[in-house]
Amino acid sequence: MSARTSRQTVDGLLPSPVPVRFVAEDGTAVQPPAGYPAPADERLLEAYRRMVLGRRFDRQATALTKQGRLAVYPSSRGQEACQIAGVLALREHDWLFPTYRDSVALVSRGLDPVEVLTLLRGGWHCGYDPAATRVAPQCTPLATQTVHAVGMAEALRRKGEDGVVMAFIGDGGTSEGDFHEALNYAAVLRAPVVFFVQNNKYAISVPLSKQSAAPALAYKGIGYGIPSEQVDGNDLVAVLSVLTAAVAHARTGGGPFLVEAHTYRMDPHTNADDATRYRESGEVERWQSADPLARLETYLSGRGLLDPEAVASAQRAAEEFAARVRDEMNADPETDPFELFDHVFAEPTPQLREQRALLASELTAQED
Repeated sequence: MSARTSRQTVDGLLPSPVPVRFVAEDGTAVQPPAGYPAPADERLLEAYRRMVLGRRFDRQATALTKQGRLAVYPSSRGQEACQIAGVLALREHDWLFPTYRDSVALVSRGLDPVEVLTLLRGGWHCGYDPAATRVAPQCTPLATQTVHAVGMAEALRRKGEDGVVMAFIGDGGTSEGDFHEALNYAAVLRAPVVFFVQNNKYAISVPLSKQSAAPALAYKGIGYGIPSEQVDGNDLVAVLSVLTAAVAHARTGGGPFLVEAHTYRMDPHTNADDATRYRESGEVERWQSADPLARLETYLSGRGLLDPEAVASAQRAAEEFAARVRDEMNADPETDPFELFDHVFAEPTPQLREQRALLASELTAQED
């Protein structure tokens, strides 16, 4: 292979030198790089409605945690452009492999919100049927879902389906060995999978500067032979355009694609976190000025696509949705304590049978 051919091959893997952007922080349009068409206006309006609903759902879930209705809730406030664009870029028969922070994406995909919150409520299962929804269980261990996503993508390819798998992952997850194994596995197999990194700048309290020395996390795809891109993760227009292109690349036999979205987690890591211990209020305020929802609303309004009534209508729908979530989550779920022993082993061990009997006797004693 000549040096020139090698250089052209490498160039085809490189991300843009700066994140792809269509809309500036103030909501005004900017000139995007060549090769990325703007999404249709109707898709952007649908994205806006879903972002309004997603933001309200996130606020409601945070409130339910404070009321003791959820055991924990990792907010994705500020990352809605990533969550919604990721879902809109997929077709119904595609698969989504989410992390624990992607509840808004699952709700946007049409899953029942109460089922989405089951795991965070303390249930022993994910709450929904992965096979029926084509959404894998929300993954708490970092990056383990990326290897599973590649396996699913390869299974779809072997079955002759044109489905694509999208694996969500945070910046902290890219430091895990599973992530690198998944990239290598996907590249060798040319599996139809998109790795979507939501770089919100912190792995709990660890800043990105202490996680990686790479110019951007998007560059991590190059060593595995995976084309990559970086995008302004608070610009819904740009994220949707880039992810649509990445999914098309995977669907048409191009193999895996890596996308890094530069975004920010406005709230603490979870309700158990004190974010003031590791980041300054001024930093949060600067990112709030780049709020993805406000940016898209200003952009659409400036183009005459969104009027006050449409804004009010989206907000009313979001409030109605939040009210339903609140009412259903405030109802105590029916629980069976003996589910503790189900699905542990196909054939219960003597120890499990002993523990089950002990629990039965304790419950009987409480009733007497």
